[in-house]
Amino acid sequence: MRQYLWNRLASGLLVLIGLSVFTFGLIQLIPGDPVRMMLGDKATKEQVEQLRESLGLNKPLVEQYVSYVTGIAKGDFGTSIKTGQPVLEEIMARFPATLKMALFAMAFAIVLGIALGILAAKHKDTFIDRTVLTLATLGVSLPSFWVGLLLMMLFAVKLKWFPIAGGTGLHDLVLPAATLGVYASTIICRLTRSGMLEVLSQDYIRTARAKGIGERLILFRHAFRNVLIPVVTVIGLQIASLLGGAVLIEQVFSWPGIGTLAIDAIYSRDFPMIQGTTLFMGIIYVTVNIVMDLLYGLIDPRIDISQQKAGA
Repeated sequence: MRQYLWNRLASGLLVLIGLSVFTFGLIQLIPGDPVRMMLGDKATKEQVEQLRESLGLNKPLVEQYVSYVTGIAKGDFGTSIKTGQPVLEEIMARFPATLKMALFAMAFAIVLGIALGILAAKHKDTFIDRTVLTLATLGVSLPSFWVGLLLMMLFAVKLKWFPIAGGTGLHDLVLPAATLGVYASTIICRLTRSGMLEVLSQDYIRTARAKGIGERLILFRHAFRNVLIPVVTVIGLQIASLLGGAVLIEQVFSWPGIGTLAIDAIYSRDFPMIQGTTLFMGIIYVTVNIVMDLLYGLIDPRIDISQQKAGA
């Protein structure tokens, strides 16, 4: 178990190193001089060179990257060119908003997706099943920002049940969380349905029915428990994606999360902030995946995760 954990941590570290190299290299291709943007067009050449030297932007790229990685190892993500504040402090100031929206969205997706998936499997090839599949297909196909605009037009503009955008309270959270949850719920729904159909066709399910065990007990205790592994995997991936920052949805609803911070950094050519938000999203993604792998053994004791390969 301990060896498996170390192997997963090592593979996760390699992923983060690769991500940092890719992000650092890609940022160098972005047009625009951040120093000029900070000082304005009227700045003298001496002022530009002085600021460039203080920021370390006059050093060779390899030296800049080594300095950046060394700082990350010490918990220093750099300083924002736009605000002059530590990057990590600004990210952590926005993280609670993204975390709150992601958790509410995931709770919505889990409840709706699992309920509809079990319902569709129970009523296979009926009108209920076809309706659920149609809704799931629509949910996957429609762009999230378009779903958000529709919900905004209906519930905020027409019915006036919720505010349009800009708030940070629970009432303001409903529409963005529901928008994010729609896509995740469709994936969970389809996976739950397919898994339940496979399990319900097994011999032990027929034996349980022959013994007179209630259908509800069969569905939730015997069948759904054996579908948990793939469902938990998908839930973990969706949580990691949402925590990484739902950029478009945060923009649509003016939600002050990490996604909005990253977009603002791109517009202002704030290289340290772009690198910081990207790497922070990567850390979240890797961490959640490791936690999900460790949960497999708790969900199904038959699984010995210590025997899995580190890259699995």
